Amino acid sequence: MDKVYSNAEAACADIPAGAKILAGGFGLCGIPENCIAAIRKAGIRDLWFVSNNCGVDDWGLGILLGNKQIRKMTSSYVGENKEFERQFLSGELEVELVPQGTLAERLRAGGAGIPAFFTPAGVGTQIADGGLPMVYNPDGTIKKASERKETRVFNDREYVLEEAITGDFAIVKAWKADRHGNLVFRASSRNFNPLCASAGRITIAEVEEIVEPGQLEPNDVHTPGVFVQRVFKGTNYQKRIERRTVRKGA
Repeated sequence: MDKVYSNAEAACADIPAGAKILAGGFGLCGIPENCIAAIRKAGIRDLWFVSNNCGVDDWGLGILLGNKQIRKMTSSYVGENKEFERQFLSGELEVELVPQGTLAERLRAGGAGIPAFFTPAGVGTQIADGGLPMVYNPDGTIKKASERKETRVFNDREYVLEEAITGDFAIVKAWKADRHGNLVFRASSRNFNPLCASAGRITIAEVEEIVEPGQLEPNDVHTPGVFVQRVFKGTNYQKRIERRTVRKGA
């Protein structure tokens, strides 16, 4: 029952090349900084990441992208990373764009054992109709495009079928954990982290504090330990702000 590992390197040591990894966080908020750094240090390549976004050029998943360790991204927002744009348009990176709410629900469904669901989001667009570029050729032509998805009408409204998402691994950032892997997230870091945690076959959680079993109030636990296989205490968190906005003085 004791799921505590010594550090990020030990917890991530068996992630293989080509793995599909679900990464929690929103922008640069609540991202698993230590896990990302460990994967960068290990040089694991050909990875498929599922994450709301790919960080920025010099932080978050962006440091893996810059080191050519990511083969494919499934994301809903990719607008803050110039290297992401360059790799995508040059044919070096495959990208699956998903509406943000749909991405969240696909992860939730994966964790709940639901294989697919119908949603109105994306009906009448390339999300449902197909043809959305996923891989470009170096000359700018489309090498691979999304396929048409099944649609059905319920109560006179059209819906598109979306498949659940699961991963070989999930890397998440929580505030507290006990040795059994029960997780507590704090404030806005409770974004995609719980969803990714439940949908990974092996979930690795980095936390700021580890307590003994029984010290967490059960009602405060956001992700039960049954979903978590490995826990370690993270260090040297930077918690960067993606875009700092301040009000000018009067």
